[in-house]
Order: sequence, then structure tokens, then C-alpha cells
Amino acid sequence: MPTSSLCVWSPSTYISVTVRRAARLVLCTFLLSCVAAYLIDNMRVFQLTTALGSIIVSATALTPEQLIAAPRRSDAIPNPSGEVALFSTSEYSFETHATSSWWSLLDLETGKVTQLTNDSNVSELTWLGSTDSGLLYINGTNAEIPGGTEIWVSDTSDFVNSAYKAASLPAPLSGLKTAITKSGDINFLVYGESWPNGTAYNKELVATPLSSARIHDSIYVRHWDTWLTTRFNAIFSGTLKKKRAGPGATSAYTSNGSLKNLVAGVKNLESPYPPFGDASDYDISSDGKLVAFKSKAPELPRANHTASYIYLVPHDGSNKAVAINGPDSPGTPKDIKGDSSSPVFSPDGRHLAYLQMEDISYESDRRTVYVHTIDSKDTIRTLAKNWDRSPGAIKWTADGKNLVLNTEDSARSRLFLLPADAGNDFKPKNFTDGGSVAAYYGLPSGEYLVSSSAIHTSRTVYTAKPGEGVTGVVFSANEVDPALKNLGPSDADEFYYKGNWTDIHSWIVYPSGFDKSKTYPLLFYIHGGPQGSWGDSWSTRWNYKVFADQGYVVVAPNPTGSTGFGDKLTDEIANNWGSYPYDDLVKCWEHVRDNFDFIDTSRGVAAGASYGGFMINWIQGNPLGREFKALASHDGTFVADAKVSTEELWFMEHEFNGTFWDNRENYRRFDPSAPEHIKQFATPQLVIHSDLDYRLPISEGLALFNILQERGVPSRLLSFPDENHW
Repeated sequence: MPTSSLCVWSPSTYISVTVRRAARLVLCTFLLSCVAAYLIDNMRVFQLTTALGSIIVSATALTPEQLIAAPRRSDAIPNPSGEVALFSTSEYSFETHATSSWWSLLDLETGKVTQLTNDSNVSELTWLGSTDSGLLYINGTNAEIPGGTEIWVSDTSDFVNSAYKAASLPAPLSGLKTAITKSGDINFLVYGESWPNGTAYNKELVATPLSSARIHDSIYVRHWDTWLTTRFNAIFSGTLKKKRAGPGATSAYTSNGSLKNLVAGVKNLESPYPPFGDASDYDISSDGKLVAFKSKAPELPRANHTASYIYLVPHDGSNKAVAINGPDSPGTPKDIKGDSSSPVFSPDGRHLAYLQMEDISYESDRRTVYVHTIDSKDTIRTLAKNWDRSPGAIKWTADGKNLVLNTEDSARSRLFLLPADAGNDFKPKNFTDGGSVAAYYGLPSGEYLVSSSAIHTSRTVYTAKPGEGVTGVVFSANEVDPALKNLGPSDADEFYYKGNWTDIHSWIVYPSGFDKSKTYPLLFYIHGGPQGSWGDSWSTRWNYKVFADQGYVVVAPNPTGSTGFGDKLTDEIANNWGSYPYDDLVKCWEHVRDNFDFIDTSRGVAAGASYGGFMINWIQGNPLGREFKALASHDGTFVADAKVSTEELWFMEHEFNGTFWDNRENYRRFDPSAPEHIKQFATPQLVIHSDLDYRLPISEGLALFNILQERGVPSRLLSFPDENHW
């Protein structure tokens, strides 16, 4: 999935998804919105659907409250010997209206979980070098600097009493990455906002300005949910010196507090790139000497292009960062100008692998694997160039001979093995199958410790090995969390049907206590993107199971525009927003009506967010809209000409084959607000929109609601003044 789109998966801090497309592509907080309104109004937001009749919900059903309150776990990070793994958990309480968090150790042989610390200030806990018990972490507070953070060292044997502060950081910095140098020091990287002069930005130390006015003299004044300023994200490097505390004492680490801004040396560089950029946008070599990072192309207007490059810079900042694949770089592959991502050094530090798209203005273009040789300025090799899949994350095997790719494939996220010398026609083979991989780490055994999720579980930790597949399951949330204990693989199925021009995939998710001899109303899911997909994954936003457990059968198709099924299906939606995808959805509805006797399509609801919200609005004004009892659109476009008010103009200009002034008819071809469509509006509709959505401004939701009300269509507007697009 793309790193930014009309609708981006952006899972919570504690449910990290490595495949960033989306991550990242967030299919917005429609569920959370409904629950919030329910709590506030003491009524169901879906009151519009009372015409559906009474729905009997099983006593074992997953409720919205249980979904929100269920534990959320980070990926499991193994220690060097592969005996135990670290992971964090957060949990929301409806009684206290607060979230608690803690860190635990997972025994990889027995699956036993032991709490390590419940200090909510501890974050980014990771292993200290090659030690099996030493730990490094970010402390979210700073005893000396308001708004600052600290780096601490501790040990699993006695986390509290062995902990000590190793470095004071002047701002809310995060994204800790480390490498042990030849002398035993720890070179580290963190990131945060930077002032134009290169110093770290700390909101707590900034005086309140006398005026709130903004002034801009170039394009790109706001992004997703933020008005842009002269500040930018930057990577800061530092060193923890290894010292002895005295005769017979153990080694200790300390820092003089100095940090070097590695991004500020070149005008207009920024890394990680907001709002979804994180520590996967940069890497440090195993010897701690070199840093690689991604930055948007500094010479191009960011509102009009997706281009970004991979830069190399010494950790000590002794030289300015240099792009290895920029327009003037000697090794840049010909005609490859799109977004670069996921730089990662080989274990020996001699090579750097990364991903890059070809098109300079298409966020969902296919990513291809490239490998740069560090000591050669003009050597960049392409691997598996003709593979019709788009990797989202990349890691080297311990011997440096292969790469392991996390790749979306047929509504799942799977791990694939790719030899480092693979040719253009090589087709990688997956060694994981079901679910969606969130993170993966190599083990001494040659296996990988995989953190995953699926439709039926929020977290599974298992081991897998190239050539062998899954070798063992260590932990599964649906076996330990009370709210999830009745969930299992049988809760979901999938089917293919004939779409507009090819076979189309769809999920079908059953309510608890499902009885095939009975009938259930339909909940028809439409995903965002538009280049996105419904995957075999868990979500705290659009969770198939919690909707199904309100008494529906959920059908979630992956029509034209969906990712993970090859380039053609993804690319064909461009300039066809209301044609091929709409036809695919109509045919899916017809297939369900004609083939699933347990689904009552005469009592159906359709819901979608972002592009899915657009499609709901399009359906409202077309024949399919009359087949549903109610519709729900979240942050969708409505007025065709309003698309120009978005911030990343390259998105619209790609999707509609040109600029607003030269190709306006393309923008208007599929206009839900056209009179001929408005005059068909008749189905009750819930409209959800957020004030901080600068991607698709709230005026779109207001315009839609105004029209529905003036047309006499039963409708409700749910808005949030402090929420954004996702």
C-alpha cells in the first residue's frame, strides 16, 4: 500500500504494520466514530438502519467496546540468542477512560509471557548490541529539560534497579536505532522536528507567538492534518561512550548530550517524511559509520511529485548527505524517478538495498528492489524487476546472500525470499501464507520470528523458515484475550467472482454463532485508496468481525484498483473511478444475491471511507444505491471540482490524467454531485467527516449532507473537530 493516499492504513503505535503503503493507507476511524457517538448520544449512530428489523446478536459476539478495550501488542523483538522476545502492550479502560501500557518478555520456547515493566514512560525498548539481557530504551520524560526525552540502559534480570540514564535529549525525539562501534561505543540515531537552523524543536520551550497569522508564497501549505511551517523532520546522530565505573565495576554508557543533525546540511531535505514516515525511513550500518535515509526530492515541488531519493551520510556528520539515486548520481537507473523507501544495509555494510517506484507522480506504482554497492559510486543493481508484486519492507539474511521481503499478495501480506544476485525474471517464493505480516526478525536458527495479524486475531507470533514455511506458533491473541477467545479461522472465507473485466476477490466474514440455515442482513464493505485492499488482517478501525458480530454477514470485495493482485488490477482504476470499480461492486452484490442463501441482500447496508466514501456517494446516485436500506460514507469526495482543494496535487493529477484546467472533464466524469445523480438520491445515509481532514476537506461532507437534507433523504451528519482523515 502507498505511504500516502486518499485513504491510508495507519495502525496504532502498538499495532505496527511494516508494510507501509498504508501502512499504511488508513481506512479511517468509522468504527471509533460510531462508538464515540453512541457513548455521547446514548443511541446507535446506525439508527438509520432500524428499518432492517431486529437482529439477534450472539452472546459470544465481539462488541465495539470489547474491540477498543482489547490489548494491543507491538511486534515481538527477539534477543540475539533467540530465546526470548520483547513486546509492548497497551489497553484502554472504559472505566477510567485512560490507556495503560507495559512491556513484557515472551519465552519463544514455551510461549510464557512475563511482565518486564509497567512504566508508561518506557518506549522503544530494544536489545543492547549482542547481549541477551542488556536493554536500551527511550524515556518519555526528561528530568532537566521540559519536553525533552532521555536514553536509558537497563537489564532484563532486574529492570528497575539496574536502569540508569545514559543520555539527555533536548526534545521529544524517537525512532531509536543503534550500532556497536569497533571501540565498543554505541552510535545511535533518533528523529524529531528541527528548526531551520538545524537544532531540535521542543514545543515546551517555545514562546506563544503574538499573532496566529500564516503566510505562504509557494504551493503546499498544509499536509494531511497539519499546516506546514519552516520546521522539518530530521535525523539526529549521537554516541554513547562505553566507560568503566571503577575497579571491578561493570561497563557503563554515557553521552555528553551533543547531537548532529544529518539532514540539515542539504537544503530542503527531510527525513522521515511526515506524516507516516518513521524509523524505517533510515538505517545505520553495522559498524556505526554510515547512515542511509530517504528524503523527498529537494529540487522538486512536493505537491506535484512523489520523487524521493536515498542519501548516504557519515554518522558523525563530517560530510554532507549525498543521494545515491538522484538525477545527478552516476549510478541512478535510467527512467526510475518515483518514490524511494526502506533503505537497509547488508550485514557486512558493503551493500545497501532499497525499494523504488518508477513513476514520478504515482503513489501506488509497483516498488522494485535495488542494491547499491557502497564503495562504488555507479553500481546499482535491479532485482526481480519483472515480478508483478510490490514489496513493502526488506531485510537481509544474516549471511548477506538473500533478502526477505514483506509483500502484499492476494489479500495477505507474506514473506518472500529473494537472492541478492537474482535476475530480472526471478519470481520470489513466499514462505508464509495466511494473515498479514507486521514485522519479522532473523533468528540464529535461520528462522524468522514473525509478528502477524489476521481477521480472527489481533496478534500472532510464530516462526517461519524459507523453504519450510511456518515452523511453530508461539503466541496468539485469540487464545489469551477474553474478548477474542471465540474467534478463529472459520470466522472468514473468501471467494472469486466475474468482475467487469477479470476475476475479483472478496472476503466474507460471519457473525458469531453463524448458522448457514438462517439468513442474515448484508454489510457491504468498500475499501479506500483507491489503490488499496481488504486483507487478512486485524484493524481497530474497520474491523470486519466486530461489524459482523452485530448480526451481519460482511462482504468485503477487492475490485479494480485493489493492490496485491498485480499491476493491471491496481492501475486500471486511474481515470475510471466510477466505471470498472462500480461495475465490479454491482457484480459482487449480484453474485452474493444469487449464490449465498444465508445472506438477505434486501436488508443490506453499504459503508466505505475515503475512496470508499466517494464510492458510497456515487452508489447513492446510481441504481445500486436503491438495493440498500442505508449507506454510510466517511471522508469521501462529493463535488468533482472540489478535488483541487487537496494538498498532494500529484495524486489527483495522476488519477485524472492531467491538470484541473486542461483536463477538467476527467475530474467531472464521475461526479456524485452532478444533477442527474443527485436526483436519484433516496437511500438513508450517514455522513461522517472531520475538521482536520485536509486531504478531503470537511466542506465535502457538509455539501453532501446539505444536498441529502434538501432532497428530503433521511440523513445524519457526524463530525469531529479534532480528528483528521484517518
